[in-house]
This record gives sequence, structure tokens and C-alpha cells, in this order.
Amino acid sequence: MAAQQAEEAASFRVTQDERAIKIETDKLEAVIPKKNPKHWMTGIEKGSFLDKATGFREVGDGLMVVDWLMEAGSDETWSEKVIAPDGHGVGRYTWFENETDPARRHYALMAHGSSHRKRMVEGPQLCHRMKPVEPEVLRGDGFVAVTTTYRFEYAAPGRKPGSRWTQRIVFPKGARYFVLMDRVDSVNDSEEMFLRNDTPGCVRHDKGDTFSEVYLSYLSGPKGVRIPSSEFFTPFPPDLKFGYRRDTHKTPEHFIRAYRLRDVATGKDGPWLAGLTLEPSVVYEAWCSQRPGSIIVMIEEVHGRRVKAEESFSAVHIVGYFDTIEEMHKVYDLHKGHTALAVDESGWRMIK
Repeated sequence: MAAQQAEEAASFRVTQDERAIKIETDKLEAVIPKKNPKHWMTGIEKGSFLDKATGFREVGDGLMVVDWLMEAGSDETWSEKVIAPDGHGVGRYTWFENETDPARRHYALMAHGSSHRKRMVEGPQLCHRMKPVEPEVLRGDGFVAVTTTYRFEYAAPGRKPGSRWTQRIVFPKGARYFVLMDRVDSVNDSEEMFLRNDTPGCVRHDKGDTFSEVYLSYLSGPKGVRIPSSEFFTPFPPDLKFGYRRDTHKTPEHFIRAYRLRDVATGKDGPWLAGLTLEPSVVYEAWCSQRPGSIIVMIEEVHGRRVKAEESFSAVHIVGYFDTIEEMHKVYDLHKGHTALAVDESGWRMIK
């Protein structure tokens, strides 16, 4: 028993201070911010996700970053009137047909496209405006879990604030990936409510110096498509190419998005960093587009169905390092169909 406890202690190390929680396993390192993040507040902190086997790290602004609680529709009549309690204006987030500033109009088109209007249900934009949090850390036999909760603070006209977001992250022993659930317990009704995030995360690059290709499992047939980095040298909007919509695409067998890391100094390929959404039908819309400023965004919107007050929805993802595309699909097959993640002292488990 003493030897087993010593082995477990060596497999996991959890350290935290008032700013962040650092998780070290036998395969990975990751930081979860509590306040004053290096970039965003939610998910895994920018640059902290380390693959011990290869020495590579995430090259974007963090992993599984969470945005607004949203729905389909136009905010034309009230977008400029919604002001957060901290004085931060929501502004014309997705509606820009009457935008007179050319720079703002161009950025809105490049960032959000023009073919599918969305609007905020509740705010703030969690990654950007969330206040400090105190996540719960639970260590068990062969895993460490971190659970963060937060209530949205303000709402669109005719709605009320207070829906609860929960993000639970499990780091299993011996895995080069973590398992993550985002859940929303809604206080509002909506015909098409969804939570927006980045799965697995954005990619920062200079003409493909940090990555060599992108893989999307749900385009160009059952084997997916591999896209060379050269396709991302010039900005393009999300509704131009490499996008997915549940109402216009066939639901795929697997929903996987990944990019292959590249050593900036040598140009040699490293592992794939992938995000696997374990129930394909929960994906409402997703895109992989190049914004101005050398950043690829891999936004994913989950649920996008009717929700009534007091109802909830959730999605489960596996995010981590893989040596091959085949390995991603093998892991996917082992866990496909799960949409929730539970954890207690006895262990952790995925739920369908």
C-alpha cells in the first residue's frame, strides 16, 4: 500500500497559489488560472500545456476557452444598449449591416462571417471578463480533477442573468490528454441556445512556422481532410471554407479537430494537438478560419437546441497530444457518445 501511494504521489503533483493551479502528471503539465491569467480565464492557460514525451506546447491562447451563452438571431435593435455591470459594452457583436466604420465592419465580417446571425443570451464573455474563481481540486486513484463554476452576470433584454456554467477537467494517469466537460444550467428559455468555445484552441503562427497542417474529421468524406498550413497564410471569414453546420452537413461519425505542431527552430513536425468532441450531434456549428493578425480560430458551438429554464445541456471533449490521426480515432471509438462527466472520491466516469 505504501509503495502504491508513493507511485501515485510521483504520478501527480498539484501546486497552487492565489493566481493559478498547476497540474503535473506523468505525461503532461497544465495550468488552470484563478485570476490574472496570461491570456484567458477559462480552460488551460496559454502556453502551459506541455507534452513531456516530446517537449512541445500549445501554440495559441490556451485550450478549451469559453465565450458567451448565445442563441441564433439578430441583436440589431438592442446590441448597443446592453452594458455589463462593470461598464463594458457588448456592442455590435454579430450585427454589422449598418456599421459605418470600415475597420469595424471588416473585422466583424472576417471574425464572424455574414451567413448565420447569432446574439448573446447572457454574459459576460467568460474568457475575457470573468471575475476570480476558486476551482475545486479532487485527487483520486489514478486521476486529478478540477471543477470550476460561474454564474453569468447580465442578460439580453427580456432575459434574466444567472445561468450556471460548469467546467470539469480530469487528468488521467498515463494519458497524454485530459477529459473536459462544459455544462450549462439555464435560467432562460431559448429555441436554439448554445455555448461557444474554442476546441481545442486557436493557433498563432507566422506563415505556418508553428504548425504544418490542420486535420478536420468531418469534411471531405469519412476520413476527413488534412489541410496544409499554406491555406492559412491569408485571412478568410469562417463561412468561406472549412466550416461545419449541423443544418447543412451530415453528422459525422467522429468530430475531431487537430493541428500538427512544428518546431519553429528546425521546421520538423511534432505531435498532433487534437480536440475530440465525443458526441458529434451536439456540435451546432464549428469553423476553422484565419483572422487578421496571424491567428487561426477553431470556434465550436455546442447544443444549439431548444432549452427551457431549469434545463441543462453539456458536452464532453478529449484534448491532448497524439502521434497519429489513427490514434485519435482509436481513442474516440473507446469513448464515443458521452456528453457528461462525473467525479467523486471513488473515481471519475463519462455519462451518455
